[in-house]
Amino acid sequence: MGFMTEFKEFATRGNVMDLAVGVVIGAAFGKIVTSLVEKIIMPPLGWVIGQVDFSDLALTLSPARLAADGTEIPAVVIGYGDFINTIIQFVIVAFAIFLVIKGINRLSRKKAAEPAAPSEEVLLLREIRDKLSPHQG
Repeated sequence: MGFMTEFKEFATRGNVMDLAVGVVIGAAFGKIVTSLVEKIIMPPLGWVIGQVDFSDLALTLSPARLAADGTEIPAVVIGYGDFINTIIQFVIVAFAIFLVIKGINRLSRKKAAEPAAPSEEVLLLREIRDKLSPHQG
């Protein structure tokens, strides 16, 4: 089996296609969550704590300054506002995935709880058993 044939077989398997669809949907979902956090959740939260733009929250360790030769030395800043945005995005994504998995588990439990109808062979064997049983009158 040639390399290209193996690759074609691998790429056309259902799992690979499912993964590709999942990645595309996940990327779109990530954009939705980012927009939700940055445009809907963070502005009121920033307003409550007194900041207009929450992502601007930062701790300046060393301000920008000029070196002796006139070149600018940038400020050393810890941008914890962006970190908080990222944490909130993660929590939202994790919660959404939790809800999806919970729904899938609920559906699969319902399927497992339903007894499967016996096959025709089983029904026929039961009928034969019942007719051959000496306890039947």
